[in-house]
Amino acid sequence: MGIMLLVVALVSTLSATAADMADVLYSGGDILTMSGPTPEYVESLAVKDGRIVFAGPLVDARTFIGPGTQAVNLGGKTLLPGFIDTHGHFVYFGKNLVDANLFGCADVADLVARMKKQAERTPADGWIVGFGYQARGMKEGRPPTSAELDQVAADRPVMVVDSSGHLGAANAAAFKAAGITADTSDPAGGQFARGADGKSLLGPMEETALNAVRSKRPPFTGELAARAIIGAADVWASHGQTTAMEAGLGLGNDDIGIVLHAIDEKLLPIDLYVAAKDSALDDTLAAAYSVASQSNPQAGGVVEKLRAARPDLDRRYVNRVRLGGVKFWLDGSLDTAWFTQPYAENPPGKTGAFAGYRQIPDEVLDGVFEKYWPTELQIHMHMNGDAAADQALAAIAKAVQKHGMRDHRPVFVHATWLRIDQIEKIRACGAIPSFLTAGIIPGGDAVVKLWGAERSAGAMAARTFLRSGLPFTFSHDAPVSPVPSILALVDAGVNRLSGSGKVVGPDERIPPYDALRAVTATAAYQLKEEQSKGTLEPGKLADLVVLDRNPLKVEPTTIKDIVVVETIKEGRTVYSR
Repeated sequence: MGIMLLVVALVSTLSATAADMADVLYSGGDILTMSGPTPEYVESLAVKDGRIVFAGPLVDARTFIGPGTQAVNLGGKTLLPGFIDTHGHFVYFGKNLVDANLFGCADVADLVARMKKQAERTPADGWIVGFGYQARGMKEGRPPTSAELDQVAADRPVMVVDSSGHLGAANAAAFKAAGITADTSDPAGGQFARGADGKSLLGPMEETALNAVRSKRPPFTGELAARAIIGAADVWASHGQTTAMEAGLGLGNDDIGIVLHAIDEKLLPIDLYVAAKDSALDDTLAAAYSVASQSNPQAGGVVEKLRAARPDLDRRYVNRVRLGGVKFWLDGSLDTAWFTQPYAENPPGKTGAFAGYRQIPDEVLDGVFEKYWPTELQIHMHMNGDAAADQALAAIAKAVQKHGMRDHRPVFVHATWLRIDQIEKIRACGAIPSFLTAGIIPGGDAVVKLWGAERSAGAMAARTFLRSGLPFTFSHDAPVSPVPSILALVDAGVNRLSGSGKVVGPDERIPPYDALRAVTATAAYQLKEEQSKGTLEPGKLADLVVLDRNPLKVEPTTIKDIVVVETIKEGRTVYSR
């Protein structure tokens, strides 16, 4: 019997009241709930007022079907919980949509040519900015110099940032606008490339030095701010994500204003979890307090109106934005990760027994845990090397000793190389790693070369965590990954294929279902939103994604090619292919 005929038959015998009737009933395809350690399917899923009200046999859905119920036949497609971004840079990505695309630059000349085109479409008072090049992938094997960027526009600030977001270069006008001179000392945790005199600025800059320049870029306001948010939301939704993350609000000095504008103008169609950059936390908390202080104890308060549309009544969200954590960078990227043992082969420009370097002193991180461990504000820590993980674990141990163990769920962002003894400590403190599986394709071969056999084989130890019964998630870190594809993360975690086709760490590959859990159920757990998201169960939000094929029923190396057909946020379609 066809789905429509069945619905008609059921409607003829329904006993439901109007209050019980579902808005939509889905059936006719694989409905994968993601609610257990092994795959569980249901025949039908009913949604009302943005919530799931039923998930089970189609015949039992009759009490939720009425004349106003829309019957959706999936036509063999697959329905899953909406994907959850556990570590992305949503606002940063949106701003990059306005900047030059430098991904795949062949050489410096190609980069300069793209930046010249960007100069033509940049207002005269704006910085000319590009993002996405990889120095090791260009013919010269290095970033551009200040003199080369002057070819774009010598009298206007020009800045480029590589695909990791940790390295970049600027011309003389950008350094001047940022107040950086030859006499400026390198900040802790970063450095400016210098000339033979040890002082003159050559253009390239790393880590906190880059941040010192990047933070001086003129702010996005008004229409430009809206374009950044709406553009990012459209891209996130097109990849099946119903919850996004800005994992470092404050990288730009206008980030807080952009998000406040989105709140005021109700621009977001999906949820946005915000983790404030460490140096911007005070300003972010002040902004959050300003929004919250608009509330009043009487009905109709401003904040109550902003929250009114949420069927889950998650009072942490205001117009789809929630300040959930604070973000710290403990070390750098692939070339600057902080290890207890030196690199197997030094990155370009590094000499001696190079083992990367820390970003912040121990006492700073200890102070953060002292202050926020007893609160609901989660602490997210970027770490690639095991020395950075040691620093994090030591700070947690001090907090536990003083304040006791609690359900804080600190996030170990990337946690690329962890020793076995560290994994046991992670178990004890309840930390959750968010593995950047998207980095295996562009960076896997370089990791093998720079980090050596042991570290590359055990990088992003998903299988080890799975065997240990410990939670972990997968993340894209977009725009570090040029496209925020969740299915690409799942594919990478299952196959671990580098750009050259080499399997990096074959023993850490995991089954497709467990990889999907890392971007749905466990992802919701990481964000402390497992009560309302991550699985298809009655009472939870109708955050859904429809795929053209079932990731559990295709050849594993084709998971990344599966197409997102539709993304639904709280019962409303926010993307349709």
